[in-house]
Amino acid sequence: MTSQPPKAAVVGAGPAGCLSAIALANLGWHVTIFERRRDLREPPGQIVQTGFTETFRQRSINLTLSARGLAAIWVIDSSIVEPLLQQAVPLQGRVVHHPNGRTTQQKYDTGGECLYCIGRDPLSAILVEKAASKENVQVHFQHKVESIDFDTNTLRVQNTVCAQAFDVDFDLCIGADGSHSVVRRHLLAATRMEYSQQYMSHEYVQIKVPHGLDPAGNPTSLLEANFLHVWPRGGSTLVAMANENKGFNCALFAPTSVFATMQSPEDLLPWLTSDFPDFVALLGEKRLLAELQTSPRSQMITTKANPYHKGAVVILGDAAHSMVPFDGQGLNSALEDVRILSILLRRAQEASSGESHFGRNATAISRVFGQYSEGRHSDVTAISELSMNSHYNLRRGFATLSYGVKKRLDNILYAISAAKSAKPTLSDLKENIYGPLPSGWIPLYTMVSFRPDISYSAARAKAASQERLMERTGVALGLLVVGFASWVLSFQF
Repeated sequence: MTSQPPKAAVVGAGPAGCLSAIALANLGWHVTIFERRRDLREPPGQIVQTGFTETFRQRSINLTLSARGLAAIWVIDSSIVEPLLQQAVPLQGRVVHHPNGRTTQQKYDTGGECLYCIGRDPLSAILVEKAASKENVQVHFQHKVESIDFDTNTLRVQNTVCAQAFDVDFDLCIGADGSHSVVRRHLLAATRMEYSQQYMSHEYVQIKVPHGLDPAGNPTSLLEANFLHVWPRGGSTLVAMANENKGFNCALFAPTSVFATMQSPEDLLPWLTSDFPDFVALLGEKRLLAELQTSPRSQMITTKANPYHKGAVVILGDAAHSMVPFDGQGLNSALEDVRILSILLRRAQEASSGESHFGRNATAISRVFGQYSEGRHSDVTAISELSMNSHYNLRRGFATLSYGVKKRLDNILYAISAAKSAKPTLSDLKENIYGPLPSGWIPLYTMVSFRPDISYSAARAKAASQERLMERTGVALGLLVVGFASWVLSFQF
């Protein structure tokens, strides 16, 4: 008689939650996903729930998949990658829009690597569909987790449509329920968790740019589609990312104090016309005002937690480490969380010599979660801090001469040493969490976005070492130039 497979509960049906469910199903678990929101595959609109009406509005800030996130998806289920890329727009680099109307292009990678821009809802829908297609995965939408009993491994869940509550027992639970995680809140109460959250001084509003029409009447992009568009203006920044339908989703970032002094969309218009005249001309004042009237201000938050687990419960993705979006690694780090955790679970399962499934061993599961929590914390802390540092480049750095010079030198040194930093195969990342740290010069952006074999903390440390070397080289060259000039002048006087 075959024993029943162990039961896993996944809280949250976002990208990290669905990929976790697929990974666990592949390892022989019976998985149930609980998601408090509606099914994103259904038409948008108003969902009437007990005692209130909840209006769902699509988020307009697109997500970017880098090689790090794509590698994680491929490792879990390679069949998902192609449908995702069909919905995505490849981004070769950024176009910087200067105040004088001039634009400059900056490629992400000299080797032709791209980021892939995709809407949050299409990405989630593809992953939900794949998870739901698994025989050993069930997905329950509009089901809210109310509490967790860590002693009995039980969730208290409420069906928000009919207001009925019931208990669900589990052998393993993954909390992938976002920045305001319910699972994290219960972990915080049950463990000696170190936890912090920091709100940025900047907020953002979302703006949609529709597609245009070419002479034949076909949809066409009003901006160059295969680039991220950035308008750095010091205190504020405008960012535009392409959609597959030829339109653009944009985000206007500015200090909270700036938005607070402008009480209506009409108050914003003179400022936007002054700082972003080409964008206002592109969209038109009437359309821009209409967008601003329906776009609430959104906050940005960084959260840090340690440890990520207790017993058979673990958190990952934004539930464990939400970060600001300026490096585009929030999604990618969450997907990488799943890849790493799945490798650790598979290794433990393969090492288990018992007759029953590894998932029945609560001590072994807790040990794996402890290993994951201890090993992952320094990496996600590193990318969180790098993302915060990237805010300066988004506001100012991309438009400065010094950034352009440094990036050119970065690329020259990378080209010279590229042979020493050969990339791993995807099969390597299926078996190993990371590879050996490569020698040679590699730009920080390349390591973070396009080298999933390099951990975030190793990338930060290597980049800091390269920065110190570049600074010393710059000082030495400066002294050489000054010395040469002094020598020449000594012969003239």
